[in-house]
Amino acid sequence: MAVNLQKGQKISLDKEAGVKLTKIIMGLGWDAVKSKGFFGFGRKAPDIDLDASCILFDTEGNPTDAAWFRQLKTKDGSVVHTGDNRTGAGDGDDEQIVVDLTQVPANVKSLVFTVNSFTGQNFSQIENATCRIVNAANNQEVARFNLSTLGAHNAQIMAKLYRHEGEWKMHAIGEIGNGRTFAELMPQITPHL
Repeated sequence: MAVNLQKGQKISLDKEAGVKLTKIIMGLGWDAVKSKGFFGFGRKAPDIDLDASCILFDTEGNPTDAAWFRQLKTKDGSVVHTGDNRTGAGDGDDEQIVVDLTQVPANVKSLVFTVNSFTGQNFSQIENATCRIVNAANNQEVARFNLSTLGAHNAQIMAKLYRHEGEWKMHAIGEIGNGRTFAELMPQITPHL
């Protein structure tokens, strides 16, 4: 059973999974809020392009690489973004980032996952937004974090994976922000490293 994380909560991924994780999938899912039409009948929801990103940081807190819609794979190949979903249509994960924990370079201490509304809509227009961590070996969900914090923000720092005493841990950050790409969130990310 996956743990439902609260903002600020920290967990050991291996303990929650019950096994030593070697490869994980970070899945991002969302739906657009349906508009109320004439006489209360629903109109088609607008397309919303949320973008998941993963930024790698070294032990000094310097960014070393990133996987996002403009660069789907880190230079070392340890983190792969599976592709950009520009509408949020469909069930399940709308975007995924696959992390081979055994291949993350030794100098990388933290991986920070962000979500940005590239089309500029804010989270008052988005519902059912979730971030989840899945064990890639058996497709079992390890942890889930609800991102549906309604508001005028159009970006969030979702979570951080970090090395601690030989194992990977997860910190559900959930800090809201603004910006079309992760680069605009960098000043907010730095204090969490």
